[in-house]
Amino acid sequence: MSTTGGIKVFSGNANRALAKEICHELHCDLGSAQTARFSDGEFNFQIEENVRGADVFIVQPTCPPTDSHLMELLVMLDAFKRSSAERLTAVVPYYGYARSDKKDEPRISITARLVADLLKTAGATHVMSMIFHSPQVHGFFSLPTDPLSSWLVLKQYIE
Repeated sequence: MSTTGGIKVFSGNANRALAKEICHELHCDLGSAQTARFSDGEFNFQIEENVRGADVFIVQPTCPPTDSHLMELLVMLDAFKRSSAERLTAVVPYYGYARSDKKDEPRISITARLVADLLKTAGATHVMSMIFHSPQVHGFFSLPTDPLSSWLVLKQYIE
């Protein structure tokens, strides 16, 4: 297998098996990169191939530990942006903090919006995620988003 058509798929540590399965279906290799932790626990990420002008997909759900996986995604996005990738699609099957989508109590954060802003600031040009907790989360993004559904897969399985 080889990476085809300028599309490159990379993965963080949250669900590398899913990223490999996606690559298998796309008939491409998982992108080459190193993930590590510094002695104080900070995440370190290094891309090991040229991504200049590439269409990069980063598969990284923000499942528990949510904060760590979210930070990994942000660091990866930043690395690809600084490496001149042309498009950066964050594939986030589980979008952590989506339940905090409205100000229903005084003095609280709307973290679903905060995470959307962080993804854009880090370099995402597109976000793909499973259907969000509520439809208003789509309005928090100022970049294209694709809500993915598992309905067809579940329907076929049940039938």
